Amino acid sequence: MPPPAPVITVPAWLPPDAPYQPAAPQLTDLVDTKLDVRFDYAHQYLLGTATLTVHAHFYPQRALVLNAKGFDIKSVQLLGSASPKTLPYTYDGRQLTIALDRAYPRGQNYQVRIGYVAKPNELPAGGSAAITSDKGLYFINPLGKEPTKPRQIWTQGETQSNSCWFPTIDHPNQRMTQEIALTVEDKFKTLSNGLLVSSRKNADGTRTDTWRQGLSAAPYLTMLAVGDFAVVPDTWRGKAVDYYVEPRYAGTAKAIFGHTPEMMEFFSKKLGVDFPWEKYAQIAVRDYVSGAMENTTATVHGAAIQGTRRELLDMPYETSESVIAHELFHHWFGDLVTCEAWSNLPLNESFANYAQYLWAEHEYGPDQAALVQQQDLAHYLEEAEAKRVPLIRPHYENREDMFDRHSYEKGGRVLHMLRQQVGDDAFFASLNRYLTQNKFSAVDISRLRVAFEETTGEDLGWFFDQWFMQRGHPELKVTHTYANGQVLLRVQQVQDTLFQPVYRLPTTVTVWQKEKPLDHRILITKADQTFAFPAAETPPLVKFDSEGQLLAQLDEQRTQEELLFQFYHAKGYLQKYEVLDELQNKTTDFAVSGLMRNALQDKFFAIRRAALDHLRGYHGPTANTVRSEIQRLATTDPSSAVRAQALITLASFSNENFLTTYQAALRDSSYLVEAAAVEALAKMPTPATVRSQLAALETTPNTGLVVALASYYAQRGTIDQYTWYLRRLPDLTDNDLYAYLPAFGTFMVQMPVIERERGLQILEDMARRHPQYIVRLGAYRGLLNLMPSQPDLKSKLLDIKTKETDERLKAFYNLM
Repeated sequence: MPPPAPVITVPAWLPPDAPYQPAAPQLTDLVDTKLDVRFDYAHQYLLGTATLTVHAHFYPQRALVLNAKGFDIKSVQLLGSASPKTLPYTYDGRQLTIALDRAYPRGQNYQVRIGYVAKPNELPAGGSAAITSDKGLYFINPLGKEPTKPRQIWTQGETQSNSCWFPTIDHPNQRMTQEIALTVEDKFKTLSNGLLVSSRKNADGTRTDTWRQGLSAAPYLTMLAVGDFAVVPDTWRGKAVDYYVEPRYAGTAKAIFGHTPEMMEFFSKKLGVDFPWEKYAQIAVRDYVSGAMENTTATVHGAAIQGTRRELLDMPYETSESVIAHELFHHWFGDLVTCEAWSNLPLNESFANYAQYLWAEHEYGPDQAALVQQQDLAHYLEEAEAKRVPLIRPHYENREDMFDRHSYEKGGRVLHMLRQQVGDDAFFASLNRYLTQNKFSAVDISRLRVAFEETTGEDLGWFFDQWFMQRGHPELKVTHTYANGQVLLRVQQVQDTLFQPVYRLPTTVTVWQKEKPLDHRILITKADQTFAFPAAETPPLVKFDSEGQLLAQLDEQRTQEELLFQFYHAKGYLQKYEVLDELQNKTTDFAVSGLMRNALQDKFFAIRRAALDHLRGYHGPTANTVRSEIQRLATTDPSSAVRAQALITLASFSNENFLTTYQAALRDSSYLVEAAAVEALAKMPTPATVRSQLAALETTPNTGLVVALASYYAQRGTIDQYTWYLRRLPDLTDNDLYAYLPAFGTFMVQMPVIERERGLQILEDMARRHPQYIVRLGAYRGLLNLMPSQPDLKSKLLDIKTKETDERLKAFYNLM
């Protein structure tokens, strides 16, 4: 599962005393689960029969305890050679305890059959930033009353939500084979784990599809999906690789998912363990409550991964293809070998995160991989400002707390440092040992350490202790001097060592002599340490951590001359970007302005984009030439991200008129570029010809462009756009609404109070009752923007704030 978007974080520098959360006891083990289900669309119920094969783990068992949330239990029977035997049970709405007819010893399987009705919508609302709802089973537009939305059913099991729709032992240290028979309307497609072993048309016009997975997996990885999907087939080594998309995206499904077979081949060879499952399918569903989910053989993605050919132009690696790589890699790390408890979640998520780096490195080269690395570090450090916890943490308040930037981005960077520590061959050989020794089982972090130590012969306890078991990261201050034929490099660890370790840090220092770089491997072990390197003359550059591998906050002192030398002799993207960032406030200097202009010609798009960002408001040497170059990039650069950034930079020149460039951008092939042009036009008076161009965009299917138009009309619209705002509301995703609703509130300021009633009611209803907290926050902000012109809203906002139950929102409301 990909990480939560960094939208809302509640500060918690050090975690409170949290309860110990051990792995769940395994008194009883699942063996196989058979489900026979159909659906009541009117009530949004699942009508099911579950047949569970189980056995005692070690001690004889007289009772079977199952997780089963919010069910009506219709029957409980023991199956055997004779007729089914009714068993007594107790049920508290969360846990089903079945009294068996005798004590069953370990090694002896027995079967129980449970008839039940699952009512997920009647469960108390829950969720987290990573997984915004926890009711397990979701009916989307069940009665077909929403014309812009397809009818779908899908599930989301992680962390422990599959027990909202079938009885099970809902813990990650369980494993089972499974069979699911789905009875649905004949017009719908179905998907579940494993292979479709039968499909039978019924006399009542329905169809029953039976899916069987013969390899065992944890219960949270079970899934089903039903709906009107186009199924686009692909293959890998004779195994089915299918892409389930809404019918209108059938023509672009392979453009979206088509690298999947190559990824399967690459990961199989890299790990020395072939993709182990019966098939691989990916499905895109509406209103998904997470980014994506690695259900065994059947990954679920949110609908945003779909796109037309035009929309795909603006999908960067990190928003789609990297997610595909992430979820696929889980089929080794998470599905084949599973963390035994959520406290060990990095054994799933850190590896999936690192897959994003591995695929970028393989397919697109070191610069794209370095960009992934940079973004991961930035996301982790952003979270670390308020939260520092160990990667492996048996103490947590809620298991959902594990789904954070530590388990994902920090963990991925830690794995990269482990790869650098042991070397490529040893790293992948160790992963092969880990997967081979632990396949189809649940593990903790010690298994990974042992696999690396058995492979390499090294004692790596120090590495695992400081990076997996302790909180924080190194904060380094690095200075250097030159005298008497040697460079003295001083490294100070300035992090608070009361709560964080003094780190042992192997790294590389590069000392340049004229045009020749000399690499020196060093090992930092102290809080304050000085290293000496021979040098015949003053080096033009001394670069600490020249390979950019350390997970650290780095304050490295260099002169402007050294930084300029670094840019023109950089090993790759990270060194170039670092110089641009360090010198961004010195663009009036002739040498720096020349460097920025040079960066505008760089082969890697992210360098061009960064240079454009730093040239906003530029008034240094050859300003007219620079602005002309920015205009050229706005219309001709091959990257839509660069063209969009060029427009944003042009808009920063408040006394310049780039109207013709903006008008040309309104006809760009990229929606991202069109949206940037709209935002630029909001900063200047627009003639009637431009307003007509904007009006022509009002029916756009692209929600990002709709949000840009909403922002424009909030500043420069008229009452005529009121109906447009209302009309486009149903077309927007939850994330879009977060930005759209505040713009709507600002727009309504210009309207007479009596005309606002409908819009106000919509904002209030969403702020009070929308199921997604991010939309409630957007609606609240919309009302807040309107309050200065309508003071009576103050009491409504106070009432909304008082009645809100989501702790995340309450924290934000208190800051507003």
